Amino acid sequence: MVTRLQLNHWDDWLLPGHPDDSRLFHADSSDRILVCPDHLGQGYIQKIQLRDDLILRIHDYQLHQSILLDGPGEPNWLEFEFGPGNADSAGFSEIFPNFGFKRFVMKQTHRIFKLEVIVQHSSLLAYFKAAQERLDPRLQEIPGKIAQVIYRYFGGTAKTSQKRLRQLLLGEISPPSDLYAGQALPIPLCLEARDLFYARRQPLTPKMEYIVGRVLSCPYQGGNRRGHLEDQVLELIALYLRALESRQRYENEFGYVYDAASILRQELANPPPIESLVRQVCTNRLKLNQGFHLVYGTTPYRYLRDCRLTKAGLLTQRTDSSVESIAATVGYKNRSHFALAFRQFMGINPKDFQIQTWRMDQPESFLEKEAAIAG
Repeated sequence: MVTRLQLNHWDDWLLPGHPDDSRLFHADSSDRILVCPDHLGQGYIQKIQLRDDLILRIHDYQLHQSILLDGPGEPNWLEFEFGPGNADSAGFSEIFPNFGFKRFVMKQTHRIFKLEVIVQHSSLLAYFKAAQERLDPRLQEIPGKIAQVIYRYFGGTAKTSQKRLRQLLLGEISPPSDLYAGQALPIPLCLEARDLFYARRQPLTPKMEYIVGRVLSCPYQGGNRRGHLEDQVLELIALYLRALESRQRYENEFGYVYDAASILRQELANPPPIESLVRQVCTNRLKLNQGFHLVYGTTPYRYLRDCRLTKAGLLTQRTDSSVESIAATVGYKNRSHFALAFRQFMGINPKDFQIQTWRMDQPESFLEKEAAIAG
C-alpha cells in the first residue's frame, strides 16, 4: 500500500527537528533540521544556508512504507546531487533543473543518503548554461523545447528556444500553478527528455567521494563552517561539470546510438528486431550494445523497457484507460508481466498509481492546448 501526501511545500511531510540531534554529522544553530515522522520512517534532512543563492542539504533517512508525494511547482532552482555508494549500489552524481511544474515523486523504503546542492537566483543561469553546454548537442535542445511549449501555451509566438529557456529559468514565464509535468507536456517530448536522465547521472568519482567526506566531517562552526562548506560544494559542482565534459568527448562518436534510441522511442509498441535496428543505423550488434552501455549505461532492450514504462506512467496520469489497454499501447501483451515491470520501475502497481494521480478535473494538457492554438 502506498500513501499519497498532498503538499503545499515539499518539506511538509517532515517535522521540525533540532540542531542538537545526535544523528547529525555536525550542525549549527542556524541550520534547519527536518525529521521523518515515526509512522513514516526515521532519519532527517538538514538544510544549511551557505549564501543567498546556495543551499546545502544533507539527506539521511529510511522510510517504513512507500509514499507518493504530490508537490507544488517551485521555479528557479538547480539541484546537484551526490550520493556515496554502498554494498548494494554505486555512488552517483547528477543535476536536476526545476521548471516549475507540479510533480509526483515516489519515495520507497531503501535508505536515502546524499548531499544536495541547490543553486538559485543570480548563479542559476550560469550553472545551468555550464551544464547544458557539456551535453551532446541533441540533448542541449530539450530544455528549450520545454520552454517553448510553456510559452506557446499562453499564446506566445514561437521564437528561439534558448531565449524562452532563459525566460523560464529567470521566472519571467512559468507553467500554470495547477499543472503537473506528467499531465501536461506532450508524451514524445517527455520520452525525449528522459535521455537527460541518463546524461545527467554520472558515477561518483574518488575525488567527489573525498570532498563529500570533507563536507560530512566539517570541524568548524559559525562563519568558518559556512566558508569551508561553501568551498567544498563549489568544488563538487566543478568536479561534476568536468565529468560531464569528459562524457561529451566520447558521446560525439556515438550518433548511431542516439539514432537507434530515437527509433525505439517512436516504435515502442512494435520495435524493430535488433538485426533490423543495427541495419537502420549502419552499425553492428556488438557496437550498438557497447554504445548503449557507454551513453545510457544500459542495453537497448532495457532502454526500450524504461521508455515503455515511462510512457505507461504518463498514460496512467492522463487517462482512465484500463491497465490492459495501457499495457498494449506500450507493447506488453501480458497484463501480469506489465504490472510486475511497472511496479519494479515505479514502486507502485499501475492501477494504484492511476487512482492516485488521475483526476477527473485535471486541466487541459499542453498538448491539447497546442492543438487548439494550431487549429
